[in-house]
Amino acid sequence: MSLFPYPEGALLMAPLSGYTDLPYRRAARKCGCIYAFTEMVDAASLAYARKRSESMLLRGGDEPFLGVQLVGANEEHLKIALDVLNEYEFDVLDFNLGCPVPKVAKKGAGAELGRHIDRALACFSLFRERSKHVLSAKIRIVDAEDPAPTLALAKGLAELGAQAITVHGRIKEAFYAGPVAYGIIRQVREALPGVRIVANGGVTGREKYDEIRRETGCGAVMLARGAMGNPWLFRELAEGDAYRPPTIAEWLELMRAHIGEMIGLYGEEPAMRIARKILHDYFRGRGFHSEIRSRISFLGTKAEFDAFLEAVPAAHSETYWSRPGAERRLRREESAAK
Repeated sequence: MSLFPYPEGALLMAPLSGYTDLPYRRAARKCGCIYAFTEMVDAASLAYARKRSESMLLRGGDEPFLGVQLVGANEEHLKIALDVLNEYEFDVLDFNLGCPVPKVAKKGAGAELGRHIDRALACFSLFRERSKHVLSAKIRIVDAEDPAPTLALAKGLAELGAQAITVHGRIKEAFYAGPVAYGIIRQVREALPGVRIVANGGVTGREKYDEIRRETGCGAVMLARGAMGNPWLFRELAEGDAYRPPTIAEWLELMRAHIGEMIGLYGEEPAMRIARKILHDYFRGRGFHSEIRSRISFLGTKAEFDAFLEAVPAAHSETYWSRPGAERRLRREESAAK
């Protein structure tokens, strides 16, 4: 079965606020990512501070597929933002009904809006009325025990023209931790055979990927936090048993190119300020002592970054992430860091 806009087996990179800019996407594409999104774009910011938001809409000429995701709950803001987005070429326009972070939820948007189904559908109807783009939506399950409200939301979105719906299998309060409700995702897929249902939640490696595909029956999966600092996850899941983890040289080369593109896009000082969180992700779970990882927070220039990378190989265990159990170690380290 092939449902537009994603084929069977598609791996999507989630729209991550503050992360999935053009350099971030290019790093992921070098590792096999095809279906990528811009950062999540706030409708109010796009409507009234367009200049600040336009850099988020930048599309590289080498990008084969790019979606844009809009978040907001104010209908007037959404109308203006949708008109602005009609000036751009994207392969899909996604409505965020799944973001759980407080600064979004307190505005009644994201996952909070997804809980008010009639209101969410009224907002999405504006997408159908005003947008020239293919439409999709990203939601969270509304209730961890009762599938009915999630099904009602998904069915309503499909009726209004959503050709794909990504379902994150955790409720708003769970954020990004805890069990994923595979059963509810499966029920959404079975209820909407003509819509591409994309499974999302907890995929950090091959084991969890196989599990979410098996338990939900979904033909497409969205990767989010599991690919942060590990763009090779796209290649690992696509290649299966043939996958070969990156060497230290390949890892350093991709990091250097990623941060170099950020400097070219934003300028040295702003790029290095943003790059610190990106680098922390690249180093997480790679077997480095805290002493070298702590140096990342003080990098302020390209020269300092280059010198830091030069010192990295001597402090690294070459086989750390290629040994069996690397995925489990990564999960333990992430849990310990919370």
